[in-house]
Amino acid sequence: MPIAQLITAQQLHDRLHNPDIRIFDCRFALDDTGYGKRSFAQGHIEGAQFLDLEDDLSGEIKTGITGRHPLPQPGKLIARLAELGLDNHSEVILYDDGPGAYAARAWWLLAWLGKREAVYLLDGGLKAWHEAGLPITDETQSVSPGTFSGQPDTAMVLTAEQLQARLNTPELTLLDARALPRFKGEVEPLDPVAGHIPGAQCAVFTDNLGSDGRFLPETQLRQRFSDLLGQRSAEQLVAYCGSGVTACHNLFSLCLAGYPLAPLYAGSWSEWITDQQRPVATGD
Repeated sequence: MPIAQLITAQQLHDRLHNPDIRIFDCRFALDDTGYGKRSFAQGHIEGAQFLDLEDDLSGEIKTGITGRHPLPQPGKLIARLAELGLDNHSEVILYDDGPGAYAARAWWLLAWLGKREAVYLLDGGLKAWHEAGLPITDETQSVSPGTFSGQPDTAMVLTAEQLQARLNTPELTLLDARALPRFKGEVEPLDPVAGHIPGAQCAVFTDNLGSDGRFLPETQLRQRFSDLLGQRSAEQLVAYCGSGVTACHNLFSLCLAGYPLAPLYAGSWSEWITDQQRPVATGD
């Protein structure tokens, strides 16, 4: 079974009352951190539970040490997922407003904890659900605690030190999911230093989507990443972004395209720049 899978709005609607399905609403906004919780309270897909990027899908920020969204403590996240009804065998549906960045972060964390089967992103997110004319509810269902257990896979994560040691190796493909102006260092709305990690290529995560907000077909995704890889092996690819969130969208899309699950530099740019000795590049 492929590790990255999509489900359409209609397919999800048809399966809503499957007792083995667990739906997680992952909506969030960087410029309004309360947006997700408010939006969930106002209306969500029936049966969904809410996962907050900062409260559930990230760990404690340590100023000057970590990035803006460090990985959560594994035991805490496992306990939270079980509290929300997740079992090891559950089918999981993840969604956000549509682009899929926050849902992909949850997908990556589940894979990191060993939950790699029957995990789906709602293609097009809640936007596609609304476009299909499907109903939402403001009622949150109570759930019985699940029995989910997991173990973090250290091979899926690269530290800053490990990445820096590989920067000058010709085999490395380092993909930055941020928008091109941020990559070039022309603007930086979130972090105190602008630019990118030397040797990286800009691979804007939204380019994984078509004009309709849904993921590109597998063949187009494969061509996109093949062009970025060139003659280098996909086994040597590493993904990062501003804080380890949108990079998960690239990792999900790579898997959709048939590539292996590559490691994430989880601290990403916001952690990289906490050490002034680490190199910084600007421009193309």
